[in-house]
Amino acid sequence: MNLILLDDADFPSDCVAVVTGRRADHIRTVLKAEVGTRLRVGRLGGMLGEGTVTRVDEGAVELAVVLTRQPPPPLPVTLLLALPRPKVLRRVIQCVVTLGVKRIVLFGAFRVERSYWRTPWLTEPELREQIVLGLEQARDTVPPVITTHPLFKPFLEDEAPALTDGTRRLVADPDAVMPCPVGDIGPVSLVVGPEGGFTAYELSLLGDGGFEPVSLGRRIFRTEQVVPALLGRFLA
Repeated sequence: MNLILLDDADFPSDCVAVVTGRRADHIRTVLKAEVGTRLRVGRLGGMLGEGTVTRVDEGAVELAVVLTRQPPPPLPVTLLLALPRPKVLRRVIQCVVTLGVKRIVLFGAFRVERSYWRTPWLTEPELREQIVLGLEQARDTVPPVITTHPLFKPFLEDEAPALTDGTRRLVADPDAVMPCPVGDIGPVSLVVGPEGGFTAYELSLLGDGGFEPVSLGRRIFRTEQVVPALLGRFLA
């Protein structure tokens, strides 16, 4: 835990926070904090700063909080991701949040199993847990917006144009000739398909929607491998 992330409910007053549960356990047992210890803290959706321990109890830790710094800048990428297998989804969400993506769109495709949409990992509490873990790792406070669209064609035709307006539209395709660009190329909308790949029909619709096929080479990756590899291209 690289950051003690504080929620509005943790603040009984403006400059005092009381944390419990996992965070308090971490402060006591891992950081071995005592009264007077200074910790990196951040307010969810707000600023970063410092929290000085003023009280340590068995079930809670009280902090005097001063927030003075902005969170790190976001990665200017909207990730449009075919819903992966439930266990993979958890890892990918946490990774993507750590890398700074602030808009994540989960959509259906021909090779996305319908049962995936019924997973409990798509519920708000489960997604929030992975988001918080990703923010703590990155020392960030701003959570992403996550939306879901189970039907591929209606999403691509009705929702994607406005969602990706003003961005460079890319779709990952191992058969593409053009390599995925590197560095700051402005706002990007990046589509990553299911592990079985898009059908020819789906790739045709993406092309009609202005998405350029790009590749990382001829190797075939799993979702949890290709997503950070692609996003890492835009971190420079």
